[in-house]
Amino acid sequence: MLLQTQSLTTTTTHFSLSLHCSIPVSKSKFNVSKTNPFRKIRFKTLKCSISTVSEPTHLELKTHKPFPAEVSRTIMELGSVGTLSAITQEGWPLGIGVRFAVDSEGTPVLCLNDSNSQFSIDTKSSLHVQLEQCGLRTPQCTILGSIDKPDDEKTMKKFNSIWKKRYGEEVDESLLYVVSVERVLQMEDFKEVGKWVDSSDYRSAQPDPLRCFAENLVNEINTNHVEDVNRFCNVYADLNFQVSEAKLIWIDRLGFDMRLWSPLKGIFEVRIPFPAEVTDEKGAKSTFNCMSQLAWEVEKCFSAPDFEKVKEVKRIC
Repeated sequence: MLLQTQSLTTTTTHFSLSLHCSIPVSKSKFNVSKTNPFRKIRFKTLKCSISTVSEPTHLELKTHKPFPAEVSRTIMELGSVGTLSAITQEGWPLGIGVRFAVDSEGTPVLCLNDSNSQFSIDTKSSLHVQLEQCGLRTPQCTILGSIDKPDDEKTMKKFNSIWKKRYGEEVDESLLYVVSVERVLQMEDFKEVGKWVDSSDYRSAQPDPLRCFAENLVNEINTNHVEDVNRFCNVYADLNFQVSEAKLIWIDRLGFDMRLWSPLKGIFEVRIPFPAEVTDEKGAKSTFNCMSQLAWEVEKCFSAPDFEKVKEVKRIC
Protein backbone atom coordinates (compact mmCIF):
# COMPACT_ATOMS: atom_id res chain seq x y z
CA MET A 1 0.00 0.00 0.00
CA LEU A 2 1.43 3.37 -1.02
CA LEU A 3 1.04 6.61 0.87
CA GLN A 4 -1.36 8.83 -1.06
CA THR A 5 0.49 11.58 -2.91
CA GLN A 6 -0.11 13.95 -5.78
CA SER A 7 2.24 14.88 -8.58
CA LEU A 8 4.76 17.59 -7.78
CA THR A 9 7.75 19.34 -9.29
CA THR A 10 11.16 18.65 -7.79
CA THR A 11 14.46 20.48 -7.88
CA THR A 12 17.81 19.76 -6.31
CA THR A 13 21.17 21.42 -6.40
CA HIS A 14 23.28 18.26 -6.27
CA PHE A 15 21.62 15.60 -8.37
CA SER A 16 18.46 14.74 -10.27
CA LEU A 17 16.36 12.02 -8.65
CA SER A 18 13.44 10.32 -10.39
CA LEU A 19 12.27 6.98 -9.06
CA HIS A 20 9.35 4.98 -10.50
CA CYS A 21 7.21 3.04 -8.04
CA SER A 22 5.49 0.02 -9.63
CA ILE A 23 6.36 -3.44 -11.00
CA PRO A 24 10.11 -3.81 -11.69
CA VAL A 25 11.54 -4.08 -15.19
CA SER A 26 14.50 -6.45 -15.42
CA LYS A 27 17.91 -5.86 -17.02
CA SER A 28 17.75 -2.11 -16.79
CA LYS A 29 18.94 0.33 -14.14
CA PHE A 30 19.32 4.05 -13.78
CA ASN A 31 22.73 5.65 -13.38
CA VAL A 32 23.29 6.46 -9.72
CA SER A 33 24.81 9.67 -8.46
CA LYS A 34 27.62 9.06 -5.97
CA THR A 35 25.99 11.41 -3.49
CA ASN A 36 22.81 9.37 -3.40
CA PRO A 37 23.00 6.56 -0.78
CA PHE A 38 20.08 4.71 -2.34
CA ARG A 39 20.14 2.92 -5.66
CA LYS A 40 17.75 4.03 -8.38
CA ILE A 41 15.82 1.21 -10.02
CA ARG A 42 13.78 1.44 -13.20
CA PHE A 43 10.09 0.65 -12.82
CA LYS A 44 7.00 1.00 -14.96
CA THR A 45 4.67 4.01 -14.75
CA LEU A 46 3.65 5.81 -11.52
CA LYS A 47 6.48 8.30 -11.47
CA CYS A 48 7.29 9.78 -8.11
CA SER A 49 9.65 12.57 -7.24
CA ILE A 50 11.34 14.22 -4.29
CA SER A 51 10.96 17.83 -3.25
CA THR A 52 14.28 19.37 -2.21
CA VAL A 53 15.85 22.70 -1.39
CA SER A 54 18.93 24.18 -2.97
CA GLU A 55 21.03 24.89 0.12
CA PRO A 56 20.83 22.61 3.17
CA THR A 57 20.94 24.52 6.45
CA HIS A 58 22.16 23.21 9.81
CA LEU A 59 22.87 19.78 8.34
CA GLU A 60 24.89 17.36 10.44
CA LEU A 61 26.65 15.45 7.66
CA LYS A 62 27.80 12.38 9.58
CA THR A 63 24.42 11.48 11.03
CA HIS A 64 22.09 13.13 8.50
CA LYS A 65 20.27 14.81 11.37
CA PRO A 66 19.29 18.44 11.90
CA PHE A 67 21.56 20.41 14.21
CA PRO A 68 20.37 21.09 17.80
CA ALA A 69 19.57 24.71 16.87
CA GLU A 70 17.05 23.56 14.27
CA VAL A 71 15.59 20.95 16.62
CA SER A 72 15.18 23.61 19.32
CA ARG A 73 13.38 25.93 16.92
CA THR A 74 11.09 23.07 15.89
CA ILE A 75 10.25 22.24 19.51
CA MET A 76 9.41 25.87 20.23
CA GLU A 77 7.24 26.16 17.11
CA LEU A 78 5.24 23.04 17.98
CA GLY A 79 5.03 23.69 21.72
CA SER A 80 2.55 25.98 23.42
CA VAL A 81 3.15 25.31 27.13
CA GLY A 82 6.39 25.41 29.10
CA THR A 83 7.81 25.90 32.58
CA LEU A 84 9.10 29.40 33.37
CA SER A 85 11.60 29.37 36.25
CA ALA A 86 13.38 32.07 38.22
CA ILE A 87 14.84 32.76 41.66
CA THR A 88 12.44 34.49 44.04
CA GLN A 89 13.44 37.37 46.33
CA GLU A 90 13.65 34.82 49.14
CA GLY A 91 16.24 32.86 47.15
CA TRP A 92 14.01 29.93 46.23
CA PRO A 93 13.86 28.57 42.67
CA LEU A 94 10.28 28.79 41.43
CA GLY A 95 8.78 27.37 38.25
CA ILE A 96 5.27 27.95 36.89
CA GLY A 97 3.46 26.67 33.83
CA VAL A 98 2.99 29.30 31.11
CA ARG A 99 1.62 29.51 27.61
CA PHE A 100 3.88 31.06 25.01
CA ALA A 101 4.17 31.94 21.34
CA VAL A 102 7.32 32.62 19.31
CA ASP A 103 8.27 35.26 16.77
CA SER A 104 10.13 34.67 13.49
CA GLU A 105 13.45 34.29 15.34
CA GLY A 106 12.14 31.92 17.99
CA THR A 107 11.88 34.53 20.78
CA PRO A 108 9.28 33.37 23.33
CA VAL A 109 6.37 35.74 23.95
CA LEU A 110 4.67 35.31 27.36
CA CYS A 111 1.50 36.63 28.94
CA LEU A 112 2.07 37.23 32.69
CA ASN A 113 -0.46 38.70 35.11
CA ASP A 114 0.01 40.60 38.36
CA SER A 115 0.29 37.39 40.40
CA ASN A 116 3.56 36.64 38.61
CA SER A 117 5.35 39.60 40.20
CA GLN A 118 8.38 37.45 41.03
CA PHE A 119 9.08 37.32 37.30
CA SER A 120 10.03 40.96 36.90
CA ILE A 121 11.90 42.64 34.06
CA ASP A 122 15.61 41.75 33.79
CA THR A 123 15.11 38.73 36.05
CA LYS A 124 17.33 35.85 34.96
CA SER A 125 15.07 32.98 34.03
CA SER A 126 14.66 29.82 32.01
CA LEU A 127 11.85 28.45 29.86
CA HIS A 128 11.71 24.67 29.57
CA VAL A 129 9.66 23.12 26.74
CA GLN A 130 9.11 19.44 25.86
CA LEU A 131 7.75 17.76 22.73
CA GLU A 132 6.41 14.22 22.97
CA GLN A 133 7.01 12.28 19.75
CA CYS A 134 4.44 9.51 19.30
CA GLY A 135 4.87 8.36 22.90
CA LEU A 136 8.37 7.02 22.18
CA ARG A 137 10.68 10.00 22.74
CA THR A 138 10.54 13.44 24.36
CA PRO A 139 13.03 15.95 22.93
CA GLN A 140 13.24 19.16 24.91
CA CYS A 141 14.95 22.51 25.03
CA THR A 142 15.59 24.96 27.84
CA ILE A 143 16.04 28.63 26.98
CA LEU A 144 18.25 30.65 29.31
CA GLY A 145 17.79 34.41 29.31
CA SER A 146 16.06 37.22 31.09
CA ILE A 147 12.52 38.54 31.06
CA ASP A 148 12.20 41.68 28.99
CA LYS A 149 9.49 44.10 27.92
CA PRO A 150 10.03 46.15 24.75
CA ASP A 151 9.14 49.81 25.27
CA ASP A 152 8.18 50.72 21.71
CA GLU A 153 4.56 50.50 20.62
CA LYS A 154 5.29 48.93 17.23
CA THR A 155 7.05 45.92 18.75
CA MET A 156 4.32 45.41 21.32
CA LYS A 157 1.66 45.41 18.60
CA LYS A 158 3.69 42.80 16.73
CA PHE A 159 3.82 40.57 19.82
CA ASN A 160 0.09 41.07 20.34
CA SER A 161 -0.50 39.97 16.75
CA ILE A 162 1.69 36.89 17.28
CA TRP A 163 -0.27 35.96 20.39
CA LYS A 164 -3.62 36.44 18.69
CA LYS A 165 -2.54 34.32 15.72
CA ARG A 166 -1.38 31.53 18.04
CA TYR A 167 -4.34 31.47 20.44
CA GLY A 168 -7.09 33.42 18.70
CA GLU A 169 -7.56 35.84 21.59
CA GLU A 170 -6.86 39.48 22.38
CA VAL A 171 -4.63 40.26 25.37
CA ASP A 172 -3.70 43.36 27.27
CA GLU A 173 -0.35 44.48 25.84
CA SER A 174 0.78 45.49 29.33
CA LEU A 175 0.82 41.76 30.23
CA LEU A 176 3.06 40.69 27.33
CA TYR A 177 6.72 39.95 27.97
CA VAL A 178 9.52 38.16 26.13
CA VAL A 179 12.41 35.97 27.19
CA SER A 180 15.58 37.30 25.61
CA VAL A 181 17.47 34.23 24.42
CA GLU A 182 21.08 33.99 25.60
CA ARG A 183 21.70 30.23 25.40
CA VAL A 184 19.68 27.10 24.71
CA LEU A 185 20.16 23.59 26.04
CA GLN A 186 18.76 20.96 23.68
CA MET A 187 18.25 17.33 24.72
CA GLU A 188 17.11 14.45 22.51
CA ASP A 189 15.27 12.69 25.32
CA PHE A 190 15.21 12.08 29.06
CA LYS A 191 18.55 10.89 30.46
CA GLU A 192 20.36 12.16 27.35
CA VAL A 193 23.36 14.48 27.41
CA GLY A 194 22.30 17.95 26.30
CA LYS A 195 23.97 20.14 23.69
CA TRP A 196 24.37 23.89 24.08
CA VAL A 197 23.26 26.25 21.34
CA ASP A 198 24.30 29.91 21.29
CA SER A 199 21.74 32.64 20.67
CA SER A 200 22.91 33.55 17.16
CA ASP A 201 22.66 29.94 15.92
CA TYR A 202 19.24 29.59 17.52
CA ARG A 203 17.88 32.76 15.92
CA SER A 204 19.29 31.99 12.46
CA ALA A 205 18.07 28.38 12.39
CA GLN A 206 14.78 27.47 10.69
CA PRO A 207 12.23 25.06 12.18
CA ASP A 208 11.79 21.81 10.29
CA PRO A 209 9.45 22.19 7.26
CA LEU A 210 7.71 18.86 7.99
CA ARG A 211 6.88 19.72 11.60
CA CYS A 212 3.17 20.46 11.18
CA PHE A 213 2.27 17.04 9.75
CA ALA A 214 5.15 14.86 11.00
CA GLU A 215 3.15 13.26 13.83
CA ASN A 216 0.18 12.36 11.62
CA LEU A 217 2.47 10.95 8.95
CA VAL A 218 4.37 8.82 11.47
CA ASN A 219 1.11 7.48 12.91
CA GLU A 220 -0.15 6.66 9.41
CA ILE A 221 3.03 4.77 8.54
CA ASN A 222 3.11 2.87 11.83
CA THR A 223 -0.53 1.86 11.38
CA ASN A 224 -0.73 1.05 7.66
CA HIS A 225 2.82 0.19 6.62
CA VAL A 226 4.10 -2.22 9.26
CA GLU A 227 5.72 -4.55 6.69
CA ASP A 228 7.59 -1.66 5.07
CA VAL A 229 8.87 -0.41 8.42
CA ASN A 230 10.15 -3.87 9.39
CA ARG A 231 11.71 -4.29 5.94
CA PHE A 232 13.62 -1.03 6.37
CA CYS A 233 15.42 -2.57 9.37
CA ASN A 234 16.72 -5.44 7.25
CA VAL A 235 17.54 -3.48 4.10
CA TYR A 236 18.77 -0.04 5.15
CA ALA A 237 20.34 -0.79 8.55
CA ASP A 238 23.31 -3.05 9.29
CA LEU A 239 22.07 -4.88 12.38
CA ASN A 240 23.64 -7.82 14.21
CA PHE A 241 20.46 -8.75 16.04
CA GLN A 242 16.94 -9.87 15.22
CA VAL A 243 14.18 -7.26 15.40
CA SER A 244 10.81 -8.34 16.76
CA GLU A 245 9.12 -4.96 16.36
CA ALA A 246 9.96 -1.62 14.75
CA LYS A 247 8.21 1.75 14.77
CA LEU A 248 8.88 5.19 13.40
CA ILE A 249 9.50 7.80 16.08
CA TRP A 250 9.68 10.99 14.04
CA ILE A 251 10.28 12.24 10.53
CA ASP A 252 12.04 15.41 9.39
CA ARG A 253 13.44 16.87 6.19
CA LEU A 254 16.58 14.70 6.31
CA GLY A 255 15.18 11.29 7.27
CA PHE A 256 13.41 9.43 10.04
CA ASP A 257 14.21 7.84 13.39
CA MET A 258 13.11 4.29 14.26
CA ARG A 259 12.71 2.47 17.57
CA LEU A 260 13.71 -1.21 17.40
CA TRP A 261 12.87 -3.98 19.86
CA SER A 262 15.00 -7.12 20.07
CA PRO A 263 13.95 -9.98 22.38
CA LEU A 264 17.59 -10.82 23.15
CA LYS A 265 19.47 -7.51 22.81
CA GLY A 266 17.08 -4.86 24.12
CA ILE A 267 15.76 -1.59 22.66
CA PHE A 268 17.60 0.46 20.06
CA GLU A 269 17.22 3.56 17.95
CA VAL A 270 18.44 3.98 14.38
CA ARG A 271 18.42 6.89 11.97
CA ILE A 272 17.51 6.17 8.32
CA PRO A 273 18.41 9.09 6.01
CA PHE A 274 16.45 10.15 2.96
CA PRO A 275 18.29 9.98 -0.39
CA ALA A 276 17.66 13.72 -0.70
CA GLU A 277 16.27 16.48 1.50
CA VAL A 278 12.48 16.90 1.37
CA THR A 279 10.56 20.08 2.11
CA ASP A 280 6.87 19.22 2.10
CA GLU A 281 4.36 16.47 2.83
CA LYS A 282 4.09 15.32 -0.79
CA GLY A 283 7.85 14.94 -1.03
CA ALA A 284 8.00 13.01 2.25
CA LYS A 285 5.29 10.56 1.16
CA SER A 286 6.80 10.14 -2.30
CA THR A 287 10.23 9.45 -0.82
CA PHE A 288 8.84 6.89 1.62
CA ASN A 289 7.00 5.10 -1.20
CA CYS A 290 10.11 4.94 -3.36
CA MET A 291 12.28 3.72 -0.50
CA SER A 292 9.67 1.08 0.30
CA GLN A 293 9.67 -0.11 -3.31
CA LEU A 294 13.47 -0.27 -3.41
CA ALA A 295 13.58 -2.18 -0.10
CA TRP A 296 11.08 -4.70 -1.50
CA GLU A 297 13.20 -5.09 -4.65
CA VAL A 298 16.33 -5.78 -2.60
CA GLU A 299 14.54 -8.23 -0.28
CA LYS A 300 13.12 -10.17 -3.26
CA CYS A 301 16.57 -10.23 -4.94
CA PHE A 302 15.46 -8.25 -7.99
CA SER A 303 18.53 -6.09 -7.42
CA ALA A 304 21.63 -6.01 -5.24
CA PRO A 305 21.76 -3.56 -2.31
CA ASP A 306 24.05 -1.08 -4.05
CA PHE A 307 24.12 1.44 -1.18
CA GLU A 308 25.82 1.80 2.17
CA LYS A 309 23.77 0.53 5.07
CA VAL A 310 23.40 2.57 8.25
CA LYS A 311 25.83 1.26 10.85
CA GLU A 312 25.21 3.66 13.75
CA VAL A 313 22.67 2.18 16.15
CA LYS A 314 22.01 3.71 19.57
CA ARG A 315 21.13 1.44 22.47
CA ILE A 316 18.24 2.75 24.55
CA CYS A 317 18.06 -0.01 27.18
